[in-house]
Amino acid sequence: MTSHNLAWAIGQPLLGGSAALATRLRSYGTERIPETGGVVLAFNHFHWIDIPCVGYVVPRNVYFLAKVEAHRVPGLGQFIRSFGTIAVRRGESDRDAVRRMREVVSEGNALGVFVEGTRQRSGVPGHVQPGAAMVALQENAPVVCAAIHGSQTWRIGNFAPVSIVWGEPMRFEGLPRGGKGYREASLEIERELNRLWAWLCDLHAAGRPRDVVLP
Repeated sequence: MTSHNLAWAIGQPLLGGSAALATRLRSYGTERIPETGGVVLAFNHFHWIDIPCVGYVVPRNVYFLAKVEAHRVPGLGQFIRSFGTIAVRRGESDRDAVRRMREVVSEGNALGVFVEGTRQRSGVPGHVQPGAAMVALQENAPVVCAAIHGSQTWRIGNFAPVSIVWGEPMRFEGLPRGGKGYREASLEIERELNRLWAWLCDLHAAGRPRDVVLP
């Protein structure tokens, strides 16, 4: 067992399980995540609680991205790296991060990307950055979008319910590997995340029934 696998074996039930209880987490369509092979998982992002919630419901180890500043925090940096988290410099070209992201997918693993690049304070999903699309196109890998709803209002004390819904795997074989293709694929990801998020908004308004037809 690798050190990353050991960290996930311990952290998923402890940290993820605690987050799931604190958010009354429900996940819809988790079976849409491919069981094997390289895949890019694309999420919107409101709150730090999103990370352990996603990690709890995904049936695979996820290699997340985190800003390089988090990796430099004593203790925190070592902790997140134990799970295989990749450091990325925001707002600039980071070839080392891109190379590592592509390696993760080419080696048959799941790369987890909060595609807006930062938490959204507005309470609605934001603009999708091109990183997830770029890796998917370069590695000919599917993208599975997952919308998160509820964490925009979750706080310690109110414990608002949080839900995740997963879309069908998306592929972009017809798009070129370059800026134009990355932009078009990113727009498709953005549209899919907004579609899934709107579905979750309606689901929460209806009381979050468990027996549903997936979007």
